[in-house]
Amino acid sequence: MGRRYYCDYCDRSFQDNMHNRKKHLYGVQHQRAKKAWFDHFRDSAAILYDEQAKKPCRKFLQKGICDFGPNCRFSHMSEEDLANLKRQAEDERQRKEDSEDRIVPERTVEQWLTRREKRRTALSSKGDLKDKEDSEGGRIDSDVPPQLLSILDLPPSLLPPPPDGWKVKLNTEWG
Repeated sequence: MGRRYYCDYCDRSFQDNMHNRKKHLYGVQHQRAKKAWFDHFRDSAAILYDEQAKKPCRKFLQKGICDFGPNCRFSHMSEEDLANLKRQAEDERQRKEDSEDRIVPERTVEQWLTRREKRRTALSSKGDLKDKEDSEGGRIDSDVPPQLLSILDLPPSLLPPPPDGWKVKLNTEWG
């Protein structure tokens, strides 16, 4: 048996030759699967813009199901779904603006690393460098470089703790 080509988008494999690969890559099923994959990474504002430009699907509104499914050229979103999407897009935009406000453009990662190393050596020698930095800069440096704070969708484990600490809910049930 010869080499086989595996398509990650379609979750299929077939004999690898130029004719089969070209036929698959230009096929409708592959194009739809590829579009569906990249649509997972679109931001809410782009999805909202596309959905607002579409007319509502009559068949979906009447029966609750459409034969075309996600490939339908009409919108399958209700007014409530559009409102939720609009709120989500606004939250993403606000988060992006907040992260841009936190960036300190005059400092680079190299400068941050050198200051961090100085702070660690001073703490290991029992010196109090924090008072010196407060008097120099007038602000307390966080332990996270500002360039990392500009990245959206950081996992919670990489986000710095909030200045006022973590909020603890007393009536939280686990499991």
